[in-house]
Amino acid sequence: MALVREQLEDLLSHIEQSNPSVDLGRIERAFALSASAHGSQLRKDGTPFVTHPLAAAQIIVEMGMDEDSIIAALLHDVLEDTGITEEEVKKLFGPSVTAIVEGVTKLTRVQYTNKEEEQMENLRKMLMAMAKDIRVILIKLADRLHNMRTMEYQAGKKQLEKSSETMQIYAPIAHRLGMQKIKWELEDLSFYYLDRAAYDSITEDLAKRQETLDRFMSDVQQKMSGRLRENELQGTVYGRLKHIYSIYRKMYTQKRTFEEVFDLCAFRVIVSDIADCYNVLGHVHDMYRPVPGRFKDYISTPKPNMYQSLHTTVIGEEGIPFEVQIRTWEMHHTAEYGIAAHWKYKTPGPEGEKSAGDEERFAWVRRLLESQQEAGDAQDFFHDLRIDMFADEVFVFTPHGDVINLPAKANPIDFAYSIHSAVGNRMTGAKVNGRIVPFDHTLQNGDIVEVITSGTSHGPSRDWLKIVQSSEARNKIRQWFKKERREENVTHGRSAFEAEMRRQGLSVDAISRGEVQEQVLKRLGFPSFDDTYAAIGYGGLSAQKAVGKVRDMLVQLAKPSKSLVEKINEQKPVATKAVKGIVVEGVDNCLIKFSRCCSPVPGDEVVGFITRGHGVSVHRADCANYLNAITNPAELGRWLPVSWGDTEGQNYSTSLVITAKDRSGLLLDIAQALTAIKVRVRSLTAREAVGERAVVFIALEVADSKELQVAVNKLSGISGVSDVSRSSS
Repeated sequence: MALVREQLEDLLSHIEQSNPSVDLGRIERAFALSASAHGSQLRKDGTPFVTHPLAAAQIIVEMGMDEDSIIAALLHDVLEDTGITEEEVKKLFGPSVTAIVEGVTKLTRVQYTNKEEEQMENLRKMLMAMAKDIRVILIKLADRLHNMRTMEYQAGKKQLEKSSETMQIYAPIAHRLGMQKIKWELEDLSFYYLDRAAYDSITEDLAKRQETLDRFMSDVQQKMSGRLRENELQGTVYGRLKHIYSIYRKMYTQKRTFEEVFDLCAFRVIVSDIADCYNVLGHVHDMYRPVPGRFKDYISTPKPNMYQSLHTTVIGEEGIPFEVQIRTWEMHHTAEYGIAAHWKYKTPGPEGEKSAGDEERFAWVRRLLESQQEAGDAQDFFHDLRIDMFADEVFVFTPHGDVINLPAKANPIDFAYSIHSAVGNRMTGAKVNGRIVPFDHTLQNGDIVEVITSGTSHGPSRDWLKIVQSSEARNKIRQWFKKERREENVTHGRSAFEAEMRRQGLSVDAISRGEVQEQVLKRLGFPSFDDTYAAIGYGGLSAQKAVGKVRDMLVQLAKPSKSLVEKINEQKPVATKAVKGIVVEGVDNCLIKFSRCCSPVPGDEVVGFITRGHGVSVHRADCANYLNAITNPAELGRWLPVSWGDTEGQNYSTSLVITAKDRSGLLLDIAQALTAIKVRVRSLTAREAVGERAVVFIALEVADSKELQVAVNKLSGISGVSDVSRSSS
């Protein structure tokens, strides 16, 4: 318990230094309850479980949060993991703490049928918790941050799952709340487990250049500090290296090697007031050559998460570009801790009112909740979330001078719907800086945008769904089609659905029988196929996702019967062994061949089909030929369970289909990518497709599905590639 006592004393010491008004006796009572409730529970590293809530409370203190938040952090696991009840917490610490602890507990209490639904529901609950009391999500962030700091003690699968969830959900939430310090740490910790090789490569490259970078940062820091002193400006200058995941993103998105990333360093100048910020900017531009188009003024136009700072990129005497951020101390604290730096608590009134300005501050939470209501499924919701939470912003002006912030690459349609649904629905054109522009014109910071409308609501075009960038615009367009064009939606959706079924090699007849139809509709979440088609027609559900769900359902329905295997076992009770890496239940030395229609590899779920005179043909469980078999009951008895046995040292043939923009050098880039990961290519052919597209077919050999996935990931990163999928008839 020495470790626990030392951790508690450290927490109390930090509280005394940062917020002397906190009742330490109340904090100690909360710790005593947490320690007693968790008792002898241990963490994966063997330490007492109570060290975790202590660490979460420490993070909450560093954020500068209030007394109730610290107590709630100490108790955040007691309702879920111990016998402590809400009534006991309320009696000891009041309704405010109880509401926060209960809010945190609800975020992890429910179980769902699949991972996507679970993550979407957790996101929905987090957004609702944010709108009700931001302290709930701040404690959840502290909880996740400490768990990521101690992730080394978890199993490899758990590390990947939690890191992926952190990167997709928790880091974007921290970003949207303006908590850059926590966001960066969450990203780097997640990146460490998700791609250890890339993480180690970047850290090794940084270590090699550490001495040079330190010397460069020291030189720039001294020069800037000297200029401030010469002009009697009070300020602090310091340099830092960009965090590892930020470097990786730049390498990945811009297709650069580490040596080609020059702006590894960034500098901050922190001064007393806003006037000095602009004064310092002038001196920086006088000392170093500014890079055109890289200046951003987030002081006069703050980001939605309250971030304020001046950003400029300049080039030093050595020809090395670097970023300089100039802000006040108050802005700096907000940049580090975001919403936590501004949240002022008071005793809730009888109606639970919030502080002035909260409605505007959390308007984005309300918009996300509204967009979730219109999201077709979990993937759509995640897509919208990444746009709304993680995308860079562009700031434009109305003709009256009002500032409108939109996602990067937004166009006039996004702008129109951000004003009002009626403006977007009546839009016939747009002017940017006084000139008429096309609908897909990309807006730039500072543009003045004017929407041209008709006198009546003629409605949007379906093509707009393909070019809008904001989830707000996309959902408002979907709402219009959902309400105004039911019959047209059904016709359009049926055509798209049936075309996608054919593309994936599935028969529409496979889902027409009563029993199958009922289960498929249940999986799709609609009472009838017309409702499904209507959703596809207005854009609430894509045909690809609908057919994907149908395919998943057919896989479950078409599980092979074991009756044939049992008969074989009765006649020939011998042990089974692998042939070509495949084990057929109850049969030894069976002739095995791999179907060309789906080319299974180790790691795929597989089934066997008893052929006439050619042994057992092995198919993937998601093979179209197998899925369509449920329409022919006479053939079902010939399908039987098979599994992978010893496949070490063997390679298996399979194929991929790449869809990409048709350009010179495409095949060379594909060949070089496969050579880099040492995949054996048997053939590589290409053909032109509609709309300046190319389709490339690759036959290759891999050891298993993991090696195949590495190839898919590598190919997906090639410029112009829009889709990489396995070939399946």
